[in-house]
Amino acid sequence: MLAAAAPAAAATPAPAPTPTLPPLECPEISRAIEQMMRQDARLRDWPQLARYRADNAALPPPAAGESRVVFMGDSITDNWPRHAPFFPGKPYVNRGISGQTTPQMLIRFRPDVIALQPKAVLLLAGTNDIGGNTGPMSNEEIEANLASMADLAAAHGIRVILAGILPIHDLRPAAPGDTQPRMSARRPPARINAVNEWMKRFAAEKDHVYLDYAPALADESGALRKELSEDGLHPNAKGYDLMAPLAEKAIVEALAPVRR
Repeated sequence: MLAAAAPAAAATPAPAPTPTLPPLECPEISRAIEQMMRQDARLRDWPQLARYRADNAALPPPAAGESRVVFMGDSITDNWPRHAPFFPGKPYVNRGISGQTTPQMLIRFRPDVIALQPKAVLLLAGTNDIGGNTGPMSNEEIEANLASMADLAAAHGIRVILAGILPIHDLRPAAPGDTQPRMSARRPPARINAVNEWMKRFAAEKDHVYLDYAPALADESGALRKELSEDGLHPNAKGYDLMAPLAEKAIVEALAPVRR
């Protein structure tokens, strides 16, 4: 008797194709990865306390009779040594960080200003708040952060110089279908002027020094002079050359034994 034939083995299904990712050299993926890495770094150290941590630790206390001054600010302060001499021979310390807003500066004010034991601090901030770099900010919120930094400085015997927000200029010509906001749309001059007016009043009330760069940098319309900037926001070497003596004058005034 013949044995029954064994049933045919079921066919093995073909493996599903392995999904593939576009190569990493794809510009869109590279940009996305870079953006995620920058975002991750910002979230881990949002105020960028690590930026000057080693420099602060290496900086010795002021020598006897030294009038140390800390320049606290954003890219306009941060970029100064890259475009023009940053007060050679002066005991001035640059603690600017590009892109920063006043809440970030307020968080790092103790390690980057107070701990350095300066005689004065020159604070130039607010343009990135108006530009929304860390989210929407009202004028009142900007002013409150500036006041808090000034109060912290004064409580530690540090003279305060409040520099007005610099004027801006729409250097980029508008183009049909252009979706990139113009400079004045991101940083309306009316808001810049309003915060500056508050700073001027606050400085007078608190016996601080108000430093107004605008008369030296602005044209007849109140905009940043075209020849003083390559992008309508940041001063170039010519701009810093005009700002330097004004900063020096404000520092002398702030450190004067008798302010009134």
